[in-house]
Amino acid sequence: MRFLRGKWKYLLGVFTLAMLTLWGNVPASSAPAIPLRGIVEGFYGTPWSQADRLDMLQFCHDHKLNAYIYAPKDDPYHRAKWREPYPADKMAELRVLIDASKKQQVKFIFAISPGLDIHFDGPEGDADKIAMERKLTAMYEMGVRDFAIFFDDIKNKDAKGQAEFLNWLNENFIAKHKDVAPLITVPTEYFRQDMEAEGQIKEYTRDFSATLDKNILVLYTGEKVVPDGLTDEDYAKANKLYGRQLGVWWNYPVSDYLEAKLALGPIEKMPVKSEIPAIFYNPMKHAELSKISLATGADYARNPSKYDAVKSWQKAIKSQYGKLAPAMEAFADHNQHMVVSWAVIGPEDGAAMRQLMEAYWQDKSKGEKLTADLSKLDQSISQLQQKLPAKALQECQPQLQQLQRIVRADMLGIRILAGEQDKRAEFDTLLAEVKAHDKEAQASEKTCRAFLDKLAGLL
Repeated sequence: MRFLRGKWKYLLGVFTLAMLTLWGNVPASSAPAIPLRGIVEGFYGTPWSQADRLDMLQFCHDHKLNAYIYAPKDDPYHRAKWREPYPADKMAELRVLIDASKKQQVKFIFAISPGLDIHFDGPEGDADKIAMERKLTAMYEMGVRDFAIFFDDIKNKDAKGQAEFLNWLNENFIAKHKDVAPLITVPTEYFRQDMEAEGQIKEYTRDFSATLDKNILVLYTGEKVVPDGLTDEDYAKANKLYGRQLGVWWNYPVSDYLEAKLALGPIEKMPVKSEIPAIFYNPMKHAELSKISLATGADYARNPSKYDAVKSWQKAIKSQYGKLAPAMEAFADHNQHMVVSWAVIGPEDGAAMRQLMEAYWQDKSKGEKLTADLSKLDQSISQLQQKLPAKALQECQPQLQQLQRIVRADMLGIRILAGEQDKRAEFDTLLAEVKAHDKEAQASEKTCRAFLDKLAGLL
């Protein structure tokens, strides 16, 4: 581990030794368990409730995730009002979370994002150092022993100012508390394609990485903000840029950039050979539904080289939904692929169904098989609407309803093309309802929804 230093090197060594003890020699082509692995509540929009967080700490314990980063972007005292102390009622809530995390053997990592208006120089800079130290000390006194400072999603790119501030905090707060873990940070250029220009390291990344203390853990999001996987080769390139092993902040199943869609797929396309010091999964605002993907992420982090995304996904759904697992798997299969102009992630929606649809367009006599599968999906949705636990149902009801509209319109369209012209008015009504809800709920856009558009164009 050329780039690891201090506590992180020791921690990774302990996990590697444990793997050797359990499994014998770990081959050079295999990665050990990721030592620091967990969830970062780092999405924009409505933060999780206290009940969500307590439940998620239990989930982390059950799935051997050992860390939770408290970093809700829309908590004003985390970001916009970072200098101000938390009100008494909020401090009481945080104390409950801190105590619960200890009980669940999960690190509670308290994060602050001061980058919107922090000062690095002069009297204002000195005042901000004191404000940050005061804020972290209050958390330390409540039992927090893990801290993070984030500089993501800001305009100010004072790389040396940021790094020197972190180094000051490292020396004057972290190092003075022997029971505190290494500091964690996220830079302003936090994905690799933003760290380089025309094959050369950019000024910000060069100065930040060169100035920052080597024992501060840096997290990044991979090749892009939301990339379609991360290879061992690309991970190595990012490490080379920074001169240290980077931790990973993985933006799946987070959906704050596409809130009409659910991300119910597995973590996939991740490094299988690299020794990664840390990985944190950014979830959806839908805490209950996030557990499908998070459970697969836990499986990956514990054994990267042996991870099977599909098997892990099926296992997670079966464990979480019991007798409803077949229906939930059918629904989740059409709600996992996230696409916007700058992001693509997650398995394709309804890949098997899409093959049937493509076969149908080649030979319409195959409509019977396609209709049968669409009908089965329709029945699965109805079963979920009737039997899902209240919280899960509340989180996915818009997508359940929209996918059912789409599927039923698809079946009607097939019947019309087969000669049942009396179904045309019913089809037109359903199509109008689908279009009316497209903005608020998306599902199976490139499969069932695209098939509906093609049907509509022919009718």
